[in-house]
Amino acid sequence: MLWPRRSWVRSGKYVAKRILRLTASPHAIAAGVGAGVFASFTPLFGFHFLLAFTIAYLVAGNFLAAALGTFFGNPLTFPFIWASTYKTGNFILYGPSAKIDETGPPTLEALSTGGMFEHGFGFLLTRVENIWHPLFKPMLVGSFPLGVTFGIIAYVLTRWAAGVFKEARRRQLQKRAQREGRDAVAG
Repeated sequence: MLWPRRSWVRSGKYVAKRILRLTASPHAIAAGVGAGVFASFTPLFGFHFLLAFTIAYLVAGNFLAAALGTFFGNPLTFPFIWASTYKTGNFILYGPSAKIDETGPPTLEALSTGGMFEHGFGFLLTRVENIWHPLFKPMLVGSFPLGVTFGIIAYVLTRWAAGVFKEARRRQLQKRAQREGRDAVAG
């Protein structure tokens, strides 16, 4: 279900062509893609599209490009994104000498002992707190510098590619119009 039918390369080419063929300015396309890439770095799983649309709106980006930009976060890249945002966040929050907890994040078993119905709403708050400090907070803090960096890189590369693509497309249409004009005069 998560794996593309053909291949990752073919799927990537398809997404790239969809982005470049959008009928928007190179800035709008690039801003949308940058917003989507930024959103992919946040640990706000399930909200990447909404975050990308919000950012795209704020920077005058294209919404479809923002949605396609969120594909930067996929099953192949998420492990690297998660590890890098976690390490970056720990570095920012606790400094270079801080040790990362080698025990790792809380296990599902540890989080599910007891139940919300047995312990009430306090159970849920306790579980969120158990995840917030050791895992979610560093990932959220680390996502901002990495997301901004990769979002800017995506913006620059996409703006350049969209400009080149649109110029080549304009020349191609101009040649076709000239050819059809000569054919009409000759006919």
